[in-house]
Amino acid sequence: MSLDAFERYPLLFGPSPVHPLDRLSAHLGGARVWAKREDCNSPLAFGGNKTRKLEYLLPDALARGADTLVSIGGVQSNHTRQVAAAAARAGLKAVLVQESWVDWPDPVNDKVGNILLSRIMGADVRLVRAGFGIGFKESWQRALEEVRAAGGTPYAIPAGASDHRLGGLGFAGWAHEVRRQERELGVFFDTVVVCSVTGSTQAGMVAGFADADRADDPGRPRRVLGVDASAKVDETRAQVAKIARGTAELIGLGRELRDEEITVLEGWAGELYGVPVASTLDAIRLTGSLEGVILDPVYEGKSMAALIDLVRDGEIPRDGNVLYAHLGGQPALNAYSGAFG
Repeated sequence: MSLDAFERYPLLFGPSPVHPLDRLSAHLGGARVWAKREDCNSPLAFGGNKTRKLEYLLPDALARGADTLVSIGGVQSNHTRQVAAAAARAGLKAVLVQESWVDWPDPVNDKVGNILLSRIMGADVRLVRAGFGIGFKESWQRALEEVRAAGGTPYAIPAGASDHRLGGLGFAGWAHEVRRQERELGVFFDTVVVCSVTGSTQAGMVAGFADADRADDPGRPRRVLGVDASAKVDETRAQVAKIARGTAELIGLGRELRDEEITVLEGWAGELYGVPVASTLDAIRLTGSLEGVILDPVYEGKSMAALIDLVRDGEIPRDGNVLYAHLGGQPALNAYSGAFG
């Protein structure tokens, strides 16, 4: 079964833009850095990487007669904000379990940014005291049961839309989209850098590039470098591998993905999910001051910190082209104002 066989519910403008970050590249003195902008990918609530995934989950929800999308994330979850937007677009209800995943002291953390946008879009937002974890959560199961008890038909969307049979399809499609853009631009991105936490963004890329490059350019090496931001790298690596292999099978790759195709790097997450460290803030300030591109302190600041070090150290070859996947977490910045005071 190929990727084209799966139904999509259109939520995107079209292909997300790709552009060079030439001032940043010159500053780093190594590979040429480009960005692909999932923060500019949709008309819905500032878009982001989860919107691309939800294009494949929504048809399944509608086919099952669901009237309520039920999902989970932290208080400042980009994912739940995008679920709220997709539900509004499709005429569905949204129940969002917002757990206290991040130990961050900002007093307006549960009132601004992503959670504010979800409330504006009419979602039923439920704050729950529970720590970070990418696995199954009791609070989410309870929300599903409450929707059923009230006569509704819930559709379960796990954190990040990741641990779901269809969760990797959006970024398998992203990989094919990148191949088309490479041909248009006359460039080959030998390295892709992406933040990884719940796993399906990187996993979809790995499966998608294995599929796209097999048919198009099988001889050219390409690395997808995931940058852990969970501070639980072993869990993240296992999740990426599981989802990548499941997605590869789903889209008919026809072979098992090799371990060396699945790379998740540690060293930039700090000790806790969602808490920026010095390198995170430095990367945000550098990218903002050189390019006018805004990053967030939970995901993009950490993956950009990794990219900066990998380019400066020559781990990414000087003559290469590196594609930075901007996943669109900026609305959370409002809850982190104290970090930039």
